[in-house]
Amino acid sequence: MTPPPARSPRRTAEAGLTPAAVSRLAGELRLACMRISRRVRFESTDDIAPHQFSVLNRLEKAPCTPGELAEIERVSAPSMTRTVARLVELGLVERTADPSDRRQVILSLTPGAVALLRDIRRKRDAWMSVRVGHLTPAEQDVLEQAAVILTRVANE
Repeated sequence: MTPPPARSPRRTAEAGLTPAAVSRLAGELRLACMRISRRVRFESTDDIAPHQFSVLNRLEKAPCTPGELAEIERVSAPSMTRTVARLVELGLVERTADPSDRRQVILSLTPGAVALLRDIRRKRDAWMSVRVGHLTPAEQDVLEQAAVILTRVANE
């Protein structure tokens, strides 16, 4: 993959891409990131649904209440209650009473959930590795640079 010529209609001599070109590139990047994210999410959904994986991923960081999870995941409390109930049924999440407020429940992962998360991540990484492995060395170099830049953009 070769970079575009230094003086193309998409670029200005002093400032890089024109505003219209920046807007087009932003849209292309957003769509590409969404498509890759969707493909990776659905690659390993044999065991649990993507929204359940997301909840387990959040609980891996720290135990929390169903209300906190609903807020973090931006879903309604009843929706989170259904998701949590299913994860408890599957033996992936444990409920324990909150020691400071017995009316509250604290959710945490079971050892089975930790193992499942590791397996799903391994499958997702393998899927992506196959695709990146089929690229040319130059394309792999570009993606290596892009990963750093996209991480910076995501963290802004």
